Amino acid sequence: MALDRDTRIAGAITAVVLLLGYADLWRGGDIIAPLLLVIGYVVGVPATLLANSRSA
Repeated sequence: MALDRDTRIAGAITAVVLLLGYADLWRGGDIIAPLLLVIGYVVGVPATLLANSRSA
């Protein structure tokens, strides 16, 4: 299944936000890390899935 441009962009942004959250968590962050992880999982993953369902 080929992914369209919107799905790839949403997925890339989500991946970057999650990686930044985990990197900050690993470094000992206690404010930014949870915020980035919540944004990534609550906003980014559903946005990626919705972008994928619209393209199908």
